[in-house]
Amino acid sequence: MAIYVSGRAAREPWRHEFTAHPKEIAQLRRMLRLRLILWGLRDHVDAAQICVSELATNVIQHVGEGTPAALRMELNGPHLRLEVEDPDPRALPTLLAASDVLESGRGMALVDAVTDHHWGVILRGEAKVVWCELMVDGSAAGRPTNDPCITRATAILELYGSGPLQSGRGVAGGASVLSMAVTEEAAIEVMADLLHWLHAHGHDPDDVLDRAQTHFEASIGGPL
Repeated sequence: MAIYVSGRAAREPWRHEFTAHPKEIAQLRRMLRLRLILWGLRDHVDAAQICVSELATNVIQHVGEGTPAALRMELNGPHLRLEVEDPDPRALPTLLAASDVLESGRGMALVDAVTDHHWGVILRGEAKVVWCELMVDGSAAGRPTNDPCITRATAILELYGSGPLQSGRGVAGGASVLSMAVTEEAAIEVMADLLHWLHAHGHDPDDVLDRAQTHFEASIGGPL
């Protein structure tokens, strides 16, 4: 569950289930980038994306395309912990020497280098979890994201009857909180209604979506 405090996303552990397929990796990278930006960890996006790409690719290559998997992310003290879980405890990752790593499959060598050797494997019955940790700046992780775009969006979602998403007193102050699933549904309703309005007034919804995406990417420093 994700909650919102003073216009920023609280840094609760995040989990996303996906199907191991090459086409899914780009989506994983986009979702991870957005989550880290919301957490105030923009400087760690590139390293985290590299790790997640390699961990997901490892599942595709050594367990098989179409394998159900899950990505989990959390802050563990001064570390950002990334985990990818799959249902095959036998296909364990292997750290190859640099000279043995293929260009198309760099394996765990890149993860090992990016994380300064902070990675491992946990066996859980009929599944395994491959994890890695990146050192992050604790002070940066604690800074709120005072973005007027987020503030305006929060107000709109509240108008849709989803309940208060933030409170000046913080979570402990008694404000109700929403699960991310409920919040996402409210956001989808907002966007769908806007697309209906545009269509009804003779505008091209696809063109508007493209322009909105361009504005969004420019505001966060590049494509997701």
